[in-house]
Amino acid sequence: MSSELLKDIPMEELIEQAQNGDEDAVNFLLQKYQPFIAKNVSEVCKRYIDPERDDEFSIGLSAFHEAIRMFSPDRGSSFLTFSSLVVKRKVIDYIRSQSKYPATISFDETYDEEKMENPTEVEAVKNIYQQEQEAWYRRQEILEFQKTLADYKLTLTDLAEVSPKHRDARDSAVRIARLIRDDKSLSEYVEHKKKLPIKELAKKVDVSKKTLERNRKFILAIFIILGGDYVFLNDYLKGVGQ
Repeated sequence: MSSELLKDIPMEELIEQAQNGDEDAVNFLLQKYQPFIAKNVSEVCKRYIDPERDDEFSIGLSAFHEAIRMFSPDRGSSFLTFSSLVVKRKVIDYIRSQSKYPATISFDETYDEEKMENPTEVEAVKNIYQQEQEAWYRRQEILEFQKTLADYKLTLTDLAEVSPKHRDARDSAVRIARLIRDDKSLSEYVEHKKKLPIKELAKKVDVSKKTLERNRKFILAIFIILGGDYVFLNDYLKGVGQ
C-alpha cells in the first residue's frame, strides 16, 4: 500500500497491520517517526543525533521497530510513550556496552569540560548546543506540519493571515477543533474530506455558520496539530480552549 494511503490510517491500526506482517506499514512507521526516534536518542546522548551518521540512531530505529512488535494497548500507555521508553533503554544499554564511552555521557563528544576552566563557559556552550538541537527538531516538526497542511490545501501563510486576532476568538476556535477531534464521526469526516462539516458543527457549538467559515482554516490547522505528534506545536495549545 502506498504512503499516501497509509498516512490516513490511524496509528493503532497501522501498528496492528505491522504486527500482522504488513511490511509497508512497518516501513511507513519507521520512516514517519524518524524525527521522534532521533529526539529520544538525542535526549539520552545529550547531543544532536544525525540519522545518517550516528550509530545510536540505528540502535534507536531498531528499538522502535521492536516496540512496534511488542506493543499492546493493554499496557495502559500510548504507543509513543511505550516506544520512547524502549528506544531510550536500548540506547542506554548500547552506550554502556561501548568501552569508548565514559560512564557519564557528555552533552557533546566534541567538547571537553575538563579543558574549560571557566564553569560559565561550560554552561554557555551547553545552553547554545541545547538551543541549536531544539531548533533542529522544531524545523523538522514544521516541515512535517507543512506537508500535512498541504493535504488540506493550506499553507503557513494562510494561517498567519486568518489566525483570530482576539484571544476569545482563538480559544473558541481551539475548543471547536478539540470537539471535532473528540467526536469520532466529525473527526473521520474531516480527515476524509479535508474540510469542516459546517452544518453539523453549527448544531453542536454556540457559533454561527459565518464565524465557523471565517475561522475554517485556523480550526483545521488546530485539528491537525491535535491529531499529530507535534511536540512543540502542542505545547502552545496546553490550557487553550479547555
